[in-house]
Amino acid sequence: QVQLVESGGGLVQAGGSLRLSCAASGRTFMRYCMGWFRQAPGKEREFVASISWSGRSTYSVDSVKARFSISRDNAKNTVYLQMNSLKPEDTAIYYCAAAFGSNLSSTQSEFGYWGQGTQVTVSS
Repeated sequence: QVQLVESGGGLVQAGGSLRLSCAASGRTFMRYCMGWFRQAPGKEREFVASISWSGRSTYSVDSVKARFSISRDNAKNTVYLQMNSLKPEDTAIYYCAAAFGSNLSSTQSEFGYWGQGTQVTVSS
């Protein structure tokens, strides 16, 4: 079992930055691929970025590739999403998720554990 708690969301102006954190419980954190997803109002939840258990491999969606970076600290059981040059279209609830047994994934159905989400609002 893994429990995930996100933090770091908030209101920021366009062009600003935020760093989201996701703290995980459980001693097997490093066995999980970790990912970030987001859901904007009226839209389906979508993949943003993921990172392998070792941290050596990452994958992100094209729309954020040059602006967002995902990282993890296995000693702290924490995964991060650094978001720079934020745009109003980045406004969404951001969810942290864990996929056990997967090296690197972007498929929602492979992520069996989810956090409660943190709101990110980017004003124009």
